[in-house]
Amino acid sequence: MKTLRIVKFAAAVLAVAVIAGCGSKRKVVSSTPVTQETVHQQAFLQKVSDNAQHARFITSKVKFSVEVGAQQLTLTGNLKMKRDDVIRLQLMAFGFVEAGRLEFTKDYVLVVDRINKLFLKVPYQQLDFLRNSGLDFYALQALFWNELFQPGKTHITDELLKSYNTDMEGEDAVISMESGKLSYRWLADKGNAQVKMANVLYKDKFRGNYQLNWDYLDFKPNGRKLFPTDHHVKFNTPDKEVKFEMMLNYLGADEDWETRTELSGKYRQVSVDEILRRFMSL
Repeated sequence: MKTLRIVKFAAAVLAVAVIAGCGSKRKVVSSTPVTQETVHQQAFLQKVSDNAQHARFITSKVKFSVEVGAQQLTLTGNLKMKRDDVIRLQLMAFGFVEAGRLEFTKDYVLVVDRINKLFLKVPYQQLDFLRNSGLDFYALQALFWNELFQPGKTHITDELLKSYNTDMEGEDAVISMESGKLSYRWLADKGNAQVKMANVLYKDKFRGNYQLNWDYLDFKPNGRKLFPTDHHVKFNTPDKEVKFEMMLNYLGADEDWETRTELSGKYRQVSVDEILRRFMSL
């Protein structure tokens, strides 16, 4: 069924994206001498951090475009996010019928197939690609909310800002950090200190490299801050490239919605392996 294929495509993009967000804690080096350049870099990082949204809720109508190999699909839906609590993507069929749902909370990941009455609800630690990578809810939130992040940390403190490297020489500032096989990069506009791109590269000399690139475009006012309304995500594996575009319309802060999905007894829970087989069969 075409609708089910659409749901699978959109869910697959989220699944493969989280595989790339792996990493471990990085030690802060305190022996770096304080120079004028260091002071300038830290001041810039503070501006980047200060651009984080103050809103408690961000909601929007969304148009999705998904490309896997030669296959392309578009669909509509809703994005609903509550700070430090939940990220929800609702996928719509025919513009008004919910066909699927992806829900990320601090404690679990929920994938719902409304068409076939199937669901997966598991804690992050039961998903290999999340457990092994160290990618948690707060890192996913940072990607959706256009912010810096560090694996294993719930928020970026002033002290944690010191663990980033910042290169101010180019057209855009390059913010980076390294952790084992992983490298993290963010591009930020030097004028307004707004994050324009996030990149995560995982190097594996045996299986090949995995790379996630998330571009942020078309910033619009959201309260007193700016928020990107056009998100371009590209994920590369050794044998596949997935492109995902999310265009937000009618950006708002709706609070009138239940932040947890409750399913009736008509739904059947499937295994992680079955969900992954569905993703990988695309």
